[in-house]
Amino acid sequence: MNSRDSFHRVSLHTLGCKLNYAETSAIGDRFRGEGYHIIPFGEPSDVIVINSCTVTENADRECRQLVRRALRANPDAFVVVTGCYAQLQPEEIASIDGVDLVLGAAEKFRLFELADGFAKRDVPKVVVGDIAGEESFGAAYTGSDDARTRAFLKVQDGCDYNCSFCTIPLARGGSRSQPVEDAWRQACELVANGFREIVITGVNVGDFGKARGESLYDLLVRLHDVPGLERMRISSIEPNLLTDRIIELASTSDRMLPHFHVPLQSGSDAVLGRMRRRYRSSVYRDRVERIVAAMPDAAIGVDVIVGFPGESGAHFQETYDFLHVLPVAYLHVFTYSERENTPASGFEGVVPVAERRNRTRMLRALSEKKRAAFAIAHRGEERSVLFEHGSGGGTMLGFTENYIRVGVPYNPALANRIVPVRLGEFQGEYCVAEIAGDISSPVDADSAGIPLPVLNIIQA
Repeated sequence: MNSRDSFHRVSLHTLGCKLNYAETSAIGDRFRGEGYHIIPFGEPSDVIVINSCTVTENADRECRQLVRRALRANPDAFVVVTGCYAQLQPEEIASIDGVDLVLGAAEKFRLFELADGFAKRDVPKVVVGDIAGEESFGAAYTGSDDARTRAFLKVQDGCDYNCSFCTIPLARGGSRSQPVEDAWRQACELVANGFREIVITGVNVGDFGKARGESLYDLLVRLHDVPGLERMRISSIEPNLLTDRIIELASTSDRMLPHFHVPLQSGSDAVLGRMRRRYRSSVYRDRVERIVAAMPDAAIGVDVIVGFPGESGAHFQETYDFLHVLPVAYLHVFTYSERENTPASGFEGVVPVAERRNRTRMLRALSEKKRAAFAIAHRGEERSVLFEHGSGGGTMLGFTENYIRVGVPYNPALANRIVPVRLGEFQGEYCVAEIAGDISSPVDADSAGIPLPVLNIIQA
């Protein structure tokens, strides 16, 4: 009896970054191709797949809790755990009662080959290879049945950096990427499947193409030739890899959006040195100032780690003051947690956990102030919003070009449409807006069946 006959329902759950979401989506597409029904995680399933993360200790803990919760609801389900946590701690996952298959980062795309017909096992099967020399790429992008209106397109994997706190190179291997033309073809398929916006994602996207003499700039230029693509974002890019050419391209493009997410990690140069980051605060400040000079309405997001070993109160204050005056729109704040096999796990100057949490609270409060100030600064402006599917509760939600979350009275006809709105009051979760124009008939290019004009760019 083959898998089509034996099982019909599979649920998938993703922890961590946008790259993980893209890869989970690719796995889901394979299940669909094999005749399975994708159902919400937590509902009765025959197969359960958890794509794990290991950036923090909380991510590890959450993965273990999810496995146990899933098994309580589905004790007979075939359970697969893959991803970064599985790559680094396979035996720890295999020790959880009910887990049947543990796959490493590279093996996740061989799930059907390795699942042995999805028959429950008394002893879990563990297939985790050495990721250090991995050269395969494992293309992944959000599938055609995904409820999202934004597609995540994986263009790069792995990392050659040696940040002292990070396990990602151990979990995903060295930097590698697919050719520009492969990414272009996948983007064309996504747009043909109805997606209006594509988010370019990877572990270290700014490193794209270096092994074959290509660059992220080359990729972004080529993606302007995708017929009908209306919006494009970069998920995250290191400040030292965010070049003037990319900023200039974004400032003149008709589809690259004025939104950058640029990891900082610390505003203290002393801490950045201990982290082994490849820039200092002056470089970060310069990148932010160049973005704002070219695109005054741009939203800039920041990753920050607090409580790193050796981060004194004065160092933290440097970070707080640095971010307080910087024209950024929001922060993603992470509390440092010790990770095995990283240099930082043996550093002196351990910050007490209570103090780490206190610093986290302070920066998250600053983030809320920044987010509100950014939204209020654009009150009264007319902006274009891509509205999402399934935004119930009486409100339709979406994002402006510069990443302000917007809410209007619920209207399912707005789903996956780009609509002009006028921004109103900021209510904490989103900015209240009103539709700025007649939406009784489709007005956007895709709905009218008219391809968007292609922006012609001469490469420098």
